[in-house]
Amino acid sequence: MPPVQTQLPFTGTYTAIVTPFTKGGKLDESALEKIVKAQVKGGVDGIVPVGTTGESPTLDYEEHIAVIKRSVEFAAGKVKVLAGTGGNSTSEAIYLTKMAKKAGADGSLQVAPYYNKPTQEGLIQHFKAIAAATDLPLVLYSIPGRCGIEIAIDTVKRLADACPTIIGIKEAGGNADRVSQLRAALGDGFTILSGDDSLTLPFMSVGAHGVISVATNIIPKEVSQMVKAFAAGKTDVALKLHTKYYPIFKDLFIETNPVPVKAALAMLGMCEEEYRLPLVPMTQKNRDTLKATLKACGVLK
Repeated sequence: MPPVQTQLPFTGTYTAIVTPFTKGGKLDESALEKIVKAQVKGGVDGIVPVGTTGESPTLDYEEHIAVIKRSVEFAAGKVKVLAGTGGNSTSEAIYLTKMAKKAGADGSLQVAPYYNKPTQEGLIQHFKAIAAATDLPLVLYSIPGRCGIEIAIDTVKRLADACPTIIGIKEAGGNADRVSQLRAALGDGFTILSGDDSLTLPFMSVGAHGVISVATNIIPKEVSQMVKAFAAGKTDVALKLHTKYYPIFKDLFIETNPVPVKAALAMLGMCEEEYRLPLVPMTQKNRDTLKATLKACGVLK
């Protein structure tokens, strides 16, 4: 049976939205509004501004906060806003999380500190300090491929037991065993979200409650329908949608995220294809591959 989703916060489909820039490299608020409103129209449950997909490492504090504020404004209460406010500096994460609360965010996504590689005890103290500084609900984010460390199952358990506001985790390690282990350790009252579009259904089959998706930037309705279908026990419908859009799920990672999804959004006229160094545009070969996939899946004419 699929997991029950009605009693937990931040379940279903959440879009890790891109941060659109103008040709001059500034925040493009008009494009951001267009993207957020497309998510609302597409039926997602929420959006995640300034996460990995939102190029958070290259935004300064003021820009980071501005993206959250505008995302809350454009969402207009129609979908939840789970703001990316993590960092490898505990004081920075606390500051951004407090500002996200002030801006009206519904919760905070807290990535594991990256580069400085703390021990598991360091992770516990880091997340405890953030939880103590704000009453905003916190969703942990384990992505060892980017951070160099994994938030251990026991660490998640200790944090959930010690901090009532730590209510979930985005699991982006690519391992369904982790989902089973998390569910066994934490019970049904702790939210688990897939961090990979291609693994949403496998993860949900063993206890996850949805996805924080990259693909929903361009196909919000379709991914949302897939997640809702599986949650309702309509596994055949969910599998059909997964199979149809699986090529997109994979090709959006043909190069480092968010480069391909921004390229796709530019092809659809949703934003400029602008990145901040050290990210650069896709190679022509990969661009052609992505474009062909979008056309084959009916997303691009």
